[in-house]
Amino acid sequence: MFLYNVHMSTGKRDNTSDRFKKLAEMGEVLFHAGDLANLWQIKDKNTLYTTLKRYTQKGLLHRIHKGFYSLKKPEDIDPVLLGIRSLNGFAYLSTETVLARHGVIFQSPSAITLIGSKSEKFSLGGNFYIVRQLSDKYLFNSSGISLGGGYYQAEPERAVADLLYFNPEHYLDGEDLVDWEKVDEIRREVGYKISK
Repeated sequence: MFLYNVHMSTGKRDNTSDRFKKLAEMGEVLFHAGDLANLWQIKDKNTLYTTLKRYTQKGLLHRIHKGFYSLKKPEDIDPVLLGIRSLNGFAYLSTETVLARHGVIFQSPSAITLIGSKSEKFSLGGNFYIVRQLSDKYLFNSSGISLGGGYYQAEPERAVADLLYFNPEHYLDGEDLVDWEKVDEIRREVGYKISK
């Protein structure tokens, strides 16, 4: 039995089931057009965008923004994962968002705060994002960063170290909740300047 359909009128092979089988095997829900082109081995841009448009119209894919697609509706995806994956490069959750989650900052931030290779602000699926730019020598240092929920996120001490790097005068409501020795250790490991 063949795993693909042959259209009787044209004799063309329908690759849809094969393509979505490959996506299912990956276990991912978010894809950039380039990822799909590589995975599906589509070299021609016109063919790729025609295919993506057709799959979107059929409801097999959801277009989040130009060149960025999902197997699920954006509102059904973790907003942090959605923001990080939309950047199409390494980024992690940090600063105010992490510190608010751990009670170090009392007021919930109005935006999901990420650290990445370029500074930007954007909104997706009803969420607002702020990305702080960090030099690669700091960005790719994994001290105090862990993987959870399908994305990288700073532990509270790394979030404090990151926040102080961007704003050394930032006030922390729950300062007593912070392990300052660990913050200083992370700052040294990452290479952040410590002013005392």
